[in-house]
Amino acid sequence: MDKQIALELRGITKVYGEDPYRANNQVTLNLRKGEILCLAGENGAGKSTLMKILYGLTPPTEGEIRVWGKPAVIASPRTAAELGIGMTHQHFMVFPEFTVSENVVMGVEPVKWGIVYDFQQARKRVSELIEAHHFSIEASAPVSSLTVGQIQQVEILKMLYRKAEILILDEPTSVLTEQEIGALFRTLRGLADAGKSLILITHKLAEIKRVSDRVAVMRRGELVGIRDTKDVEEYDIFRMMIGRDPDRHLSRLRQNQRIIGGEPALTFEEVTVKHRGQDRPLLDRVSFTAHRGEILGFAGVGGNGLEALEAVLGGFLPIASGRILCGGEDISGLNTRGLRRRGLAYVPADRLHLGSAPDASIPENFIVGRRKEFVRGGLLDLKAVSRFSRKLFERYGIAGNEGPHIRSLSGGNIQKVILAREIDLFRDYIVFSEPTWGLDAAAGAYVYEQMSALQKKGAAVLLISSNLDEILANADRTLVFYRGAVAAEITDPRSAPGVKETIGAYMLGIS
Repeated sequence: MDKQIALELRGITKVYGEDPYRANNQVTLNLRKGEILCLAGENGAGKSTLMKILYGLTPPTEGEIRVWGKPAVIASPRTAAELGIGMTHQHFMVFPEFTVSENVVMGVEPVKWGIVYDFQQARKRVSELIEAHHFSIEASAPVSSLTVGQIQQVEILKMLYRKAEILILDEPTSVLTEQEIGALFRTLRGLADAGKSLILITHKLAEIKRVSDRVAVMRRGELVGIRDTKDVEEYDIFRMMIGRDPDRHLSRLRQNQRIIGGEPALTFEEVTVKHRGQDRPLLDRVSFTAHRGEILGFAGVGGNGLEALEAVLGGFLPIASGRILCGGEDISGLNTRGLRRRGLAYVPADRLHLGSAPDASIPENFIVGRRKEFVRGGLLDLKAVSRFSRKLFERYGIAGNEGPHIRSLSGGNIQKVILAREIDLFRDYIVFSEPTWGLDAAAGAYVYEQMSALQKKGAAVLLISSNLDEILANADRTLVFYRGAVAAEITDPRSAPGVKETIGAYMLGIS
């Protein structure tokens, strides 16, 4: 017997602007009770727009939504919640200083005597949910004390507390370790077995095969196919996403080769970073050398030093002690501008606030750091800027319009703009922080190609990533961070059996 249909989309279309730009075009699909449906597609394919429509963040231009067989107009997230639809976002929306139970019930708090927040009842209800779903957290624990994987559980609890029957998860594994991903997938399968209906947005083909019952693939705003996951291979999903056979060089992330032995490009000597009023250093006597012609990986989970390392490398955070050397020159005291002049190229994890100027145009974002190259007779040559912009737009496959502001692009395409600019600027060393976060498989493979090309040119490539697959596919050496210090160095992360689980254990401090 066919399963009951929990959610149905009929001819959903979303048009933006006067151009017009069709972010969604006649999308028709359904979600069954008790299934996990993965939604896949390249950046700009329309996945995020479709989910925003489902969660009431933007209305469709055309089409109909039916929830449990009944027509529904989802005007806001509140309306979505009333219909039993919940959503977790790529960036966790929690308050670290509050407890798990306080975060879960926020906005729908239980009260006593009609006016007073009932702390005890809130904790009791959340504890019951935690026990029912076998989560590894306590209702009374402050969120600041949790691992990233446990915070993901808090986000799911928020939906369950509001009695969501349809759960949408946007890139839920983007910052999780392998062990945490396994735990999350067991949780999601348990929810589906209990009758919940789940939509997962993910770019990771292996995860689609691992966790979903069906996969729906979008391309250029249209639904190009829905398949039972057991009947389709990763290669086939990839081909549906890009609309052609993958290029031979995209079928593998990178050749398994080591090109180490060049001169030192960047050296940290006993670098320590302290936060005022905090006993434990953010970085604790960190030492390493990144060589020319090497991709050096840095692995770790949130709160264990990678954020501080990125801030130091980018010139945003001063060090308390130790030295940083570039080509033998002490650069410890340089700010961001000084480091850029000294040879730093930098792709930050925070694309919107650090990596781009959201209210500037796309061409203006492309020429950050090289504006003088486009000045003719004291004036900016706008035609030259436009030609340069179009060249990078085409080379990196950026989808969307060259609108007045970079914020008009999707998150993944903003990443591509920054990558294009920084790779083109490279001189001595380049820092990539979560470079493929939010990117589809084809765009991610292109980024890895560029890393390899930079490496062969003699660059020292510093790759900071919470994605172990990314580290394993690209890094010649990997430093694993735990509690602000280097917990382990893996000299050839692609060769050792069980290395993924070993690195994950170091990241969690259990090795």
